[in-house]
Amino acid sequence: MHDADLYEYAVLRYVPRVEREEFINVGLVMMCKRRRWMRAAINVDPARLAALGAPHSSPEVETQMRTFTSVAEGGHQAGRLGECPVEERFRWLTAVKSSCLQTSRPHPGLTRNLDSEFDRLFALLVL
Repeated sequence: MHDADLYEYAVLRYVPRVEREEFINVGLVMMCKRRRWMRAAINVDPARLAALGAPHSSPEVETQMRTFTSVAEGGHQAGRLGECPVEERFRWLTAVKSSCLQTSRPHPGLTRNLDSEFDRLFALLVL
């Protein structure tokens, strides 16, 4: 694809009980270093939380997941990390964690329209 942008994405996950290794996809983060572009969005489905007997409510998970969207947006509201380049913020967000908020391993792709590709992946993997 000529003029296509290389991007990386990771699925944001909520893991109700880390020891069981079950998770619910609750969001997506996507980054394009070349365009200095990053976007994240969350969608926490209460029915999915209930299906896994989650100890946290949907609003509680959404509040904690806002850290991901804040860091993805960057700027001073995300603290010192928000001032880092997009690729550093993406690496921080997708670092392996042993907690109830995790991400998948990053996956690459090529697209000519970052926002449309983000929307497509979000609908496919999260909604």
